[in-house]
Amino acid sequence: MAFKIMSLTDAAAERINEIIEDSEKPVIGLRVGIKNAGCAGVSYTMDYVAEPVKGDDHVTDKGVDVWVDPKATMYLLGTVMDFEVAKMSSTFTFKNPNQTGACGCGESVTLKPADLKAIAEARATA
Repeated sequence: MAFKIMSLTDAAAERINEIIEDSEKPVIGLRVGIKNAGCAGVSYTMDYVAEPVKGDDHVTDKGVDVWVDPKATMYLLGTVMDFEVAKMSSTFTFKNPNQTGACGCGESVTLKPADLKAIAEARATA
C-alpha cells in the first residue's frame, strides 16, 4: 500500500471541486505548501493550479488533484485536509500529525519534519 503525503475529507474534496468549477480561469487542482508566518512559525498556503509546477509532489484523492510544494512535503506527511463550516465562517483545516503547537489566534502552527523511520515501520506492518 502506498503512503499518501496527504489526504482529503469528502468535505474538502467537494469544496475544492466547487472552487475549480467556479474559477474564471482554467484550474486543474490545488497547490498546498507552508510559509514562515505568525507567532507560532508557519502557516499553510493554498493556490490554484493551472499547470503543475515541475518537481511538486502530486496527490489524487477522491477525484481531486493536489500538488504539494516539495519544501513542505516532510511537514505534511500524514496530513488530512478538511473543509469546515461554522456559524460565522468556513475554512480549510489541516489535521497534521507533525504539528507540535499553534498560536492562540489559529493563524499559524509549529511543525516538525515527519519521522520517516516511524512511517517506514507503519508501512511495513500495514
